[in-house]
Amino acid sequence: MLDHTAQPDPPDLAAYLLATGQIDATGLARADTIVAESDQSRAAAMVQLGLIGERSLALAYATMLSLRLLDPADYPAAPVLPERLRPRFLRDARALPIALEAGVLHLAMVDPERDFVRDAIAAATGLAIRIAIAVPIDLDAALARLYPDTELAAATAEPEEPNEADAERLKDLASEAPVIRLVNQLIARAVETQASDIHIEPEEDRLRIRYRYDGALVEAETQPAAMAPAIMSRIKIMARLDIAERRLPQDGRIKLAVRGHEVDFRVSSIPSLHGETISIRVLDRGAVRFDFAALGLDPGITAQFRTALAARNGIVLVTGPTGSGKTTTLYTALASLDGVARNITTIEDPIEYQLRGVNQSQVKPQIGLDFAQLLRALLRQDPDVIMVGEIRDLETAQIAARAALTGHLVLSTLHTNSAAATVTRLRDMGLEPYLIASVLRGVLAQRLIRRLCDACKRPARIDAGFARRFSIDDGATIFHPVGCAACRGTGYRGRRAIAEFLVPDATIGTLLADGASEAAIAGAAGMRSLALAAVDAVVAGETSMAESASF
Repeated sequence: MLDHTAQPDPPDLAAYLLATGQIDATGLARADTIVAESDQSRAAAMVQLGLIGERSLALAYATMLSLRLLDPADYPAAPVLPERLRPRFLRDARALPIALEAGVLHLAMVDPERDFVRDAIAAATGLAIRIAIAVPIDLDAALARLYPDTELAAATAEPEEPNEADAERLKDLASEAPVIRLVNQLIARAVETQASDIHIEPEEDRLRIRYRYDGALVEAETQPAAMAPAIMSRIKIMARLDIAERRLPQDGRIKLAVRGHEVDFRVSSIPSLHGETISIRVLDRGAVRFDFAALGLDPGITAQFRTALAARNGIVLVTGPTGSGKTTTLYTALASLDGVARNITTIEDPIEYQLRGVNQSQVKPQIGLDFAQLLRALLRQDPDVIMVGEIRDLETAQIAARAALTGHLVLSTLHTNSAAATVTRLRDMGLEPYLIASVLRGVLAQRLIRRLCDACKRPARIDAGFARRFSIDDGATIFHPVGCAACRGTGYRGRRAIAEFLVPDATIGTLLADGASEAAIAGAAGMRSLALAAVDAVVAGETSMAESASF
C-alpha cells in the first residue's frame, strides 16, 4: 500500500527555485521551451541548460519536500526485493529500493514527482513507500553495482588481439543508455565539484573511480569490474580514440557543454595489469580566473613579476614541479598583456586553454615538430611576445635567448625546485653565464598550498619548536584542519600559490661564471624563500603547519 500521508503532493519545483534565487525567470522560460518541444521534465531541462547542477537539484527537492538526501554510503550492499522488481524497470524509472523496515520500503528516487513510479512499486510490493532523494550519479552507480548487465559481464572476456568484430561489440556496449548516462554523470560531477582530474582504474574485482581535489586524490565510487570495458569504450569514443586498440597508450580530447558552458577534457589511456587505465584532466575555463588576484601570490611578489612582464624584451621564467600551477600563472601573465597592440604567440604541449587574442600553436613530436623547430618558425611571424611551454634542452634555451636579445619577450617554464636552481640549470644545460644574466628578467618559483577550510578550521597555539625555528611569537594563534561536509572531510578547501622571485644582476652573473652553488646564488639574491612564504601563510591562518612542512 502507498503511504500517502508521509509523501504530500509536492509544491511547484520551479516556484521554489525562483523563490530561493537558484534560477531566474529567463532561464525558466528557456527550460519551458525545451519541455514544449520534447518529453523532458522541467527539472531535466533545467539541468540540461546548466541552470542548476544535478546535486543542487537533488538538495532542492530534499529541502522543499522535507525528504532525506542520500549519500553514496546509504545504498545497500545487496539488492532489496530483487524477486519483485525488475532491474530494467528500476533503471528506466531512476528508482531503487534501499531498505525494508517494519513494512515500509525506503525508495531512492531522482524525481519524486513521478507518482506513477511510486504507485507501481507500491502495487508490485504491497508495501508502504517512503521516498528519499537520490543524486543521479549515485543512483546510477548503485544500480550498476547491484544489477550488472549480463551483456556487460560478458565483455570482461576480452580477446588479446583487437579485431573488427570486437570493436563493434565494444561500440554497441558503449552505446547502451545506462553506460552513456553513467559516463555523463561522472564527468558532470567532476565539473560540478571542481575536480581537476578523473582517474578511472580497473582492479581485479572492481573499477575504481577517483577525483583529484586541491592536489589530493579522493575515491568517489567503485563500479563492478564487468562495467570497465563499456565505460572505457564510451570515453574513448567521446575522445575519438581507437576503441579496439588496448595495447598502446592513446591521447585524445573531449569538448562538452556542462552546466551551460563548454568544458574541455584531456584524455589519456594506457594499458595496465587489469585493463586500460584512463585519466581525464578537466579544463573548465569557466572555473578558472586568469588574473593575479586569483593566484593568491604575495603582493610584493606580484609587483616584481609584473615589472618583469612589462619589459619589452628578455626572458621571464616560471618554475616548479609538475602540478605547481605554472601553466595557470603563465596564462595569467599572457592575459595581462595587450593582445591588440602586440602579437602574442604560444608554443604548447598541449594547449590547455584557448586564450582570446593569442595565437596558440601545439608541438607534434610524432611528425618532428618540437619546441625548438616551432620556436624557430614563430620568429618569422613577427611576434612581440612568445610563450614557450617548457625549455627542455639547450637548443630551445639558445633560441629563446637569441629571441630575447633581438627584441622579443619570451615566457617559459622549467621543472626546478627553486629560483636559484633555475639559473644553475640553464648554466648546466650549456647556456653561457653572461647570457643568462643579460637576458633573464626574472624567475618566479612557485608551489601550490592547500587553504584551510573556513567552515571548520580550529584555532590552536603554535608549536614552540616551529615558533623558535622561524622567530615567531610563541603566543601566536594558528589553525589546524578538522574536516566537514564543505571540504569533503579533508580540512582544506581550495589552493593558493606561494612563490619566491629572483631578479638576476651582475653579482648573480659573476657567481654563475664562477660555478657557484644554488645556495650561494640564493643567498646573493636576497629573496624571501618558498619555505618562509609557506610560514607566512601559516601565521596568516591560511594553511596548516603540516601543509608547510614540505617546504
